[in-house]
Amino acid sequence: MKNENTLSGLAKENFNKQIDGKDTQLCVLTNQTGSELTVTNYGAKIVSLMVPDRNGKLIDVVTGHHSIDEYLSSEEPYFGAVCGRYGNRIANGRFVIDGIVYDQLAINNGSNNLHGGVKGFNAVVWDIEQKDPQTVVLKYTSEDGEEGFPGNLQTILIYHLTDENEVVMTYEAITDKPTVVNLTNHSYFNLSGAGDPSIGDHLLTINADYYLPTDDTAIPYGPKEQVEGTPMDFRSPYRVGDRIHEDFEQLIFGKGYDHTYVLNKEGKELSFCARCSSPKTGIVMDTYTTEPGVQLYTGNWMTGNFEGKHGQRYPARSALCLETHHFPDSPNKPEYPSTVLRPGEVFRSQTSYKFSIE
Repeated sequence: MKNENTLSGLAKENFNKQIDGKDTQLCVLTNQTGSELTVTNYGAKIVSLMVPDRNGKLIDVVTGHHSIDEYLSSEEPYFGAVCGRYGNRIANGRFVIDGIVYDQLAINNGSNNLHGGVKGFNAVVWDIEQKDPQTVVLKYTSEDGEEGFPGNLQTILIYHLTDENEVVMTYEAITDKPTVVNLTNHSYFNLSGAGDPSIGDHLLTINADYYLPTDDTAIPYGPKEQVEGTPMDFRSPYRVGDRIHEDFEQLIFGKGYDHTYVLNKEGKELSFCARCSSPKTGIVMDTYTTEPGVQLYTGNWMTGNFEGKHGQRYPARSALCLETHHFPDSPNKPEYPSTVLRPGEVFRSQTSYKFSIE
């Protein structure tokens, strides 16, 4: 392939384009152990992530595309993207802050607003600067009224690839008007290698005694419920596919797992969230976050209809997401941790995906 100049076989020139008057590009991060992370400023997307398997072979563990043009036409707009201004769902595209009703959010997922709307943070061009071989900084200002959200929101995102094969994502945001903020990364992982047809054999542990049951539109309908005694229980390792077909209402609604887990934690400290591993490669991914929840999504709506990197197809359940964030529809549920950000405050969040071998 012409001009392949990343370990994952990507040509940087295929990510050079002008969108909305801004230039897109691909930044390549490498660490001292030879792992590689590539990031495009279109949607602040992780495009590839090469980490070693048990034999020392580098494996690309995220789904994605070969070029900006493919991302623009993809039926899966969230591959590797940052979702915002509000990741996950807001019921009926409506919320209230300080008695002011904001009801102009796009309805782009059934009856709900999903991942910030029609043109969320996943579909805009961020300013980007590579600080060093292992760090890239992205910035985006979302204007007051963009996608129906109030306030000019200035967001900074830092991706850092450590020498311990850890991808650290640090977010900060400020606003000039009360607004809601819920940011997450939506990378789709297959630890057997992107393009492997199933994550059903992946072993998964989630540090959560409770999850949020949802209605058939994927909106949580009330209090958290215990995972104990249900196929939602990942407190000890289970294969992802072992119980996914059980006759359990929540799995039927989502065509599999697509639920927020309430992490066992207090406060906003960085703490253990989840562990996932592939028996085929021995690759282990430990997730840590300052956020109160994580959305487990098992790629139930993936179709395999289009080609990804290297002509790969991504059928249903060929990847999973661990989206760390606050809870869906929090602006309409005062009992949930607040997602309101006010002038003078700073939104801060950090998540890391750390890779090792077993």
